[in-house]
Amino acid sequence: MSSRPKGSSVAVAEGERKYLIGGNWKCNGTVAANEDLVKIFNEAGPIPSNCEVVVCSTYIHLSQLLSSLRDDVEVGGQNSGLNDSKGAYTGEIAAFQLKDLGCTWVIIGHSERREGFGMVGEPADLCAKKCKVAIDAGLKVMFAIGEKKEERESGKTMEVCASQLAPLAKILEPKDWDMVALAYEPVWAIGTGLTATPEMAQETHAGIRNWVADNVSPEIAQAVRIQYGGSMKGANAKELLAQPDIDGGLIGGASLTKDFFNVVNGVPK
Repeated sequence: MSSRPKGSSVAVAEGERKYLIGGNWKCNGTVAANEDLVKIFNEAGPIPSNCEVVVCSTYIHLSQLLSSLRDDVEVGGQNSGLNDSKGAYTGEIAAFQLKDLGCTWVIIGHSERREGFGMVGEPADLCAKKCKVAIDAGLKVMFAIGEKKEERESGKTMEVCASQLAPLAKILEPKDWDMVALAYEPVWAIGTGLTATPEMAQETHAGIRNWVADNVSPEIAQAVRIQYGGSMKGANAKELLAQPDIDGGLIGGASLTKDFFNVVNGVPK
């Protein structure tokens, strides 16, 4: 993949945790449209040194990104299978295959997959197992959790997040957590234009970190990055990312436009 153009970085003060800005293109993109977007990203200027940037495209466009996207933006998949080896898994993409292709990240547990879209959704235990398989294959994982609107309104936000985290805490070894970022995505804010206020998001992120401290270890809780994934965009990124427990974003719609780099440049400097 040596043909990728060189990226550029600007040195800024480093914080306790490096920010992680992930772009989730979902089921969007064509070869031509991706060419245009990659050109925008490649010309978007330097990335702050305290920020890691990842783009997750559809499977069929990964090779396109791995050959044309600036080399300081990592490339990942949006999902990977439960299978840890090749075999009779028609239609599945294995984590080891993403790794072999050149990907470094994968998203596991996105709410759209947990809920299902015209098909059976993925339960919490399955998401946790898939995360472990991906880590064992050498991929880093953005592990998504979050509540629906009615769950927030009934005061069950942390109960829901805990139920999604518990199988993960049970299956991961301490060393595995170095490969995990938690992506808190309030389902009611995904693609709706609604966004949790910075204070609301911070409260939930702090609750998640406290849960990890109590159920995994204080050291892992302090080190793990927690992204916000509810309609973050250039206009609100700076205020959200200024919160002490928000360590980045998992970006949907804005990652399909030049606004993605407004989010990248919204990290505290």
